[in-house]
Amino acid sequence: MGTHVVECSEKQEEGEHIFRSRYPPVQVPDNVTLPDFVLYNVELYADRLAFVDATTGKGYTYGEVARDIRRFAKALRSLGLRKGRVVLVVLPNVPEYAIVALGIMAAGGVFSGANPAAHSSEIMKQVESADGKLIISDLPTYHKVKDCGLPVIILGEVRVEGTIHWDELLEAADRASSRTDHITNQEDEIVQQSDLCALPFSSGTTGLSKGVMLTHRNLVANLCSTLFSISPEMIGQVTILGLIPFFHIYGITGICCATIRNKGKVVVMRRYELRAFLNALITHEVSFAPIVPPIILALVKNPIVDEFDLKKLKLRSIMTAAAPLAPEILNEFEKKFPDVQVQEAYGMTEHSCITLSHSNQHIAKRNSVGFILPNMEVKFVDPDTGRYLPKNTPGEICVKSQCVMKGYYKNETETSLTIDTEGWLHTGDIGYIDDDGDIFLVDRIKELIKYKGFQVAPAELEGILLTHPSVEDAAVVGLPDEEAGEIPAAWVVLNSKAKESHEDIINYVASTVAQYKRVRVVQFVDSIPKSPSGKIMRRLIKEKMLEKLREGT
Repeated sequence: MGTHVVECSEKQEEGEHIFRSRYPPVQVPDNVTLPDFVLYNVELYADRLAFVDATTGKGYTYGEVARDIRRFAKALRSLGLRKGRVVLVVLPNVPEYAIVALGIMAAGGVFSGANPAAHSSEIMKQVESADGKLIISDLPTYHKVKDCGLPVIILGEVRVEGTIHWDELLEAADRASSRTDHITNQEDEIVQQSDLCALPFSSGTTGLSKGVMLTHRNLVANLCSTLFSISPEMIGQVTILGLIPFFHIYGITGICCATIRNKGKVVVMRRYELRAFLNALITHEVSFAPIVPPIILALVKNPIVDEFDLKKLKLRSIMTAAAPLAPEILNEFEKKFPDVQVQEAYGMTEHSCITLSHSNQHIAKRNSVGFILPNMEVKFVDPDTGRYLPKNTPGEICVKSQCVMKGYYKNETETSLTIDTEGWLHTGDIGYIDDDGDIFLVDRIKELIKYKGFQVAPAELEGILLTHPSVEDAAVVGLPDEEAGEIPAAWVVLNSKAKESHEDIINYVASTVAQYKRVRVVQFVDSIPKSPSGKIMRRLIKEKMLEKLREGT
């Protein structure tokens, strides 16, 4: 993958280091909503399959997707949904998901996806925080939303008393006379590109969950930047795995919207199970699979993989985001799947999805999260002094572009802490840019362990632990310590044949790192708790570790 001729451009003013894309800016169309943008040219692909359920084979063609987005938007308006009102979608990944989300946006509403695996009290909190007006769910999840005090639309075969049935609603929209259409012609109800279209809730792993206000322009601009390198002959050619939760910003923007725009096919998976996952890849001839590091770990370490004939895979590349991928695991993956290209990406909800990525024209170096996309500016800031940092110097990654959120919903304090007065979005992540313009992620500011003033990145130690043949999974956190300030401590999942002691694991890490990076405490556990997007839930681990240590003393 070597070095590259074209470097990213750097602007220096009074010692400022601002980095831009090595590629020319791309145009972002004005006055087009997200549904209209992604459905561009849809009539040419009307008979092509857009979404298919990996298990049941139920699917929707592009013609059906476009038709049902329009029908659902019309139905929502006839139910009295006004522009700017929030609709909560509490569904697993289903083939209808994108139709639901884009229908809400086309009607002028604001789509807010919620985790169907969340507790009913957490869903209620999101309903209240978002000022939700309507909920869309299915039968298995209905018991979690029925007491939210809002009208509920139910997807699926079964009709539930006291709810609105999806199919019946769409049929009623077909029958409704054109009298409902006049609503869209009222000046205040015409959907503008500057209107909000999505209110995802930003991951609660680092604090309280907050509603992220994204406009049609934010998401259209993000897609223009991330899809800049797609050539005309690639349109309609990609089969992508839809496993990352669609309520997550990457699921709805990076998988659903990007694929509809490019007229590919999404193979929809409701939940992750390794055999079903491998089956889906082979049966549906998936060519691109965005997955999270825990799945890559399973592909490398789980013996189930050997039951499958991997020669049948049509997989060309995987993309991993959400959490740093340990270099050691990447090496093992590439040995096992030599024909599959691994791309790491970096993005965040507050920036409408992907921020840095790879493209067909340029694959960044191993373990890099990619290069700066067109239309974006990036700077690296010393978290303590606020000073702009030069190349090859780790600092907080800050981004500026048309993709930056409007702010957190009804939370000006948090907004001003995240977006500064010059419009820079402060990501809370530490990284650096090298001489070729490739960016490397070090860790989250909040997750760095400070041992006697030295910074220790948990991701680095986790990578080392995962190279141990007996270790199936691991998580590292900082525990308070009187003398050192914080010490690195690890939760470790051993495989069934393992004979190692805590001491053995501590020594294994100590043999490869500087003294200050050594793991000081190890606890063996059955599993590592992770969020739906694959992020390690460090706060929870820290609390449990401290509890256990207190019990021990």
